[in-house]
Amino acid sequence: MKLLKPLFWHKKSSLLSLVLLPFSVFFQFLIILKKIIKKKEKFKIPIICVGNVYLGGTGKTPLTVKIYEILKKLDKKIVIIKKFYKSHEDEVKLIQSKKIELFKNKSRIEAIKKAEREKFDCVILDDGFQDTSIVRDLNIICFNEKQLAGNEMTLPSGPLREPLSSLKNCQIVVINGNINVSFEKKIKEISKNIKIYYSEYSPSNLDQFTKYDLLAFAGIGNPNNFFNLLEKNNLQILKKISFPDHYNYSVKELQDIVEYSKKHNLKIVTTEKDYYRIEHHKIPQIQYLSIDLKIKNQSEFEKEITKCLL
Repeated sequence: MKLLKPLFWHKKSSLLSLVLLPFSVFFQFLIILKKIIKKKEKFKIPIICVGNVYLGGTGKTPLTVKIYEILKKLDKKIVIIKKFYKSHEDEVKLIQSKKIELFKNKSRIEAIKKAEREKFDCVILDDGFQDTSIVRDLNIICFNEKQLAGNEMTLPSGPLREPLSSLKNCQIVVINGNINVSFEKKIKEISKNIKIYYSEYSPSNLDQFTKYDLLAFAGIGNPNNFFNLLEKNNLQILKKISFPDHYNYSVKELQDIVEYSKKHNLKIVTTEKDYYRIEHHKIPQIQYLSIDLKIKNQSEFEKEITKCLL
C-alpha cells in the first residue's frame, strides 16, 4: 500500500478514527467472512510464517532472512516464499542478493507445492499471516518499538490489518527495539503461551558514512525508523526525505536528490531495500546502510523455531 501513514493512526482519541470506524468494522467483517469460507490446505512440509498485524515497516524481511540463516546452519534445505507483487521486487532483490533460495509466485500454495516436490525441509513465508488458506506450523509476528500497535484500531481507523486479538493464532512475537513491559502484558493477556523476543539492527558499514554530513531518504513502511537508526549510531543527518512504502522513484526525483546533495555538500544514504529498487538506474552517489539483525536470547529463539522441524 503506497501511503505515508497518517498521524491520527497513533492517537488514542481521534475524531477521524471514529468517523472511519464503520468502514473498519465492515472491512473486518469481510475478512472474517473470507476466513470462514476459504478452504484451508495442510502440507507435509513444515511452514514458518513471518508476518505482522501492523501495516508495514515491522521488519518481516530481515527476520525472515535471519531465520533462513539459522536453519541453514542446521544443514537444512530451506526456501523463502513470497507472494508475487510487482511493487515488491525490491524485497525480492534484497533477499536474492544474499544468495538465498527464494520462490515467488502469485499463489503461495503453488509455491509451497513446488517446495514439496523439490524436497525442501522447510518453507519460510515472508508475510502471509492473513492468508488463512495455509495451515502453518509456526506463526511469528513482528512489531517495531516506535509504532507497536498504534492506536490499536484496524484499517482505515488505525494501522492494524486485523485486531490485536488475532495474536492468539501466533506462537512468537518479535519486537524490534527496547523492552516494553506494558506491551508485553497486553500480548500475554491475549495469549499467555506467546513467546516474546527482542531484536535490534546493527549497521555493518557505518565507516562509509561517519565522517560526512548526510542526506537520508527512505521509501519504506516507516521511514522515521531508518532515520532514528542513523541518529542512534551518531550519524549526522542534515536532510531527511520520506517517501511511501515501495515507492517507484522516477529518474528525475533521484537526480534532484543528487543535485541537492552536491549543492549542500552532503553524502547520500538510503535503505538497502530502497537501493535494490533503484540500482538499475546506476547512480553511484546513492549508497545504502547495510544492517544485520541481532536477536536477544538467540539460542532460546533458535530452539523455539526448530521445534517445528522435529
